[in-house]
Amino acid sequence: QVQLVESGGGWVQAGGSLRLSCAASGRTFTYYTMGWFRQAPGKEREFVAAISWSGGSTVYEDSVKGRFTISRDNAKNTVFLQMNSLKPDDTAVYYCAADRSPLGIVTMAGSQYDFWGQGTQVTVSS
Repeated sequence: QVQLVESGGGWVQAGGSLRLSCAASGRTFTYYTMGWFRQAPGKEREFVAAISWSGGSTVYEDSVKGRFTISRDNAKNTVFLQMNSLKPDDTAVYYCAADRSPLGIVTMAGSQYDFWGQGTQVTVSS
């Protein structure tokens, strides 16, 4: 079992930056693909970014490419999401997720992720 705890959310003006962190418990974190998802009010949850266990492979949703960066520190069991040039449309609850599949495929499909955090609110004002 893995427990995920997000932090770093908050309020920021458009054009600003935030860095989200996701701390994971469990010794097997190193081998999990990790992802970030978000859900805005009245909308479905959507994929944001994901990173392979080694950090060597990353995938981004088109609207965040060039603005967001996902990274991980396996020694600290933590995955990060650096968010720059934030827009009001980025306002959402952001969730961290872990995929324990041994295949190590970096996927955008939320259904493939096994563990989820409680989420952290990000609000971007115009």
